[in-house]
Amino acid sequence: MSSTSRLFAHPLKGIGLISAAFLCFAVLDGAAKYLVRTVPVLEIVWLRFLGHVMFSALLLGPQHGLRLVRVQHPRWQLLRGLMLATMTGLNFWALQYLQLAETGAIQFTVPILVALISIPLLGERLDAGRWAAVIAGFVGVLMILRPGTQGFHPAMLLALLNAVLYALFNLLTRRLAGSDPPEATQFLSACAAAVCLTPFALAVWQTPVHWQQWALIALTGLAGGTGHYLLAAAHRFAPASTLAPFLYQQIIYMVAIGYLLFDDLPSGALLAGAAVVIVSGLYLLWREVPKN
Repeated sequence: MSSTSRLFAHPLKGIGLISAAFLCFAVLDGAAKYLVRTVPVLEIVWLRFLGHVMFSALLLGPQHGLRLVRVQHPRWQLLRGLMLATMTGLNFWALQYLQLAETGAIQFTVPILVALISIPLLGERLDAGRWAAVIAGFVGVLMILRPGTQGFHPAMLLALLNAVLYALFNLLTRRLAGSDPPEATQFLSACAAAVCLTPFALAVWQTPVHWQQWALIALTGLAGGTGHYLLAAAHRFAPASTLAPFLYQQIIYMVAIGYLLFDDLPSGALLAGAAVVIVSGLYLLWREVPKN
């Protein structure tokens, strides 16, 4: 059996892992949306990564030891950490003003953005079908954003920028999955994010006064650390083309958490736009699946 075949020998395990990862990310966003009401965004982001580092060190340190910091591509790991910190900050900032379903729907543009980014970075060419899916996807984005109407909020642009970075982040994660252990990838990225954010977080520091705030801060670290470990691990058991469609189950978690915790219900325009984006993304992902 080839090395590629061995790497992707358990696709169902990969699907299960990535499904659990997206549930963790929905929980993380729900906790963050609650916290940003009373705690500075930069402080929450920093504590989220500090908790991530502590959780990973306690859980994985005894088993993996120095393997948590031994990687083939340390510069790429640093870049991944900086991207992760920026993405999380943008997402938490947007969550101050937007529903969970809104930020989630905008993030569904990632497969469309990956297709576009692959043109200059990977030298790929899009045929007529892919271009039609990309154009349809961005029509769906306009339906979600509704520029020029009362439904538009500038924070949606933060979520859209986060999606662009997330597309690049996904490409980098896939590249690292074939060379660096997922345990090291998620640990080093969190370390880089925590270290870089430290001076900014301390500059705006406000000590949380309620135990509920500390509990939610701990939950962000736990959910974030677990989610990113599962995300990296999933790409070792199944190819990206198999895993990517399962991103869209996150809208179910987002809508449910938004309704239960914040009494938010997505608008008809948001759901219609999300449907267009999802169909476009699924078509692009289907076109990437190797045909026998």
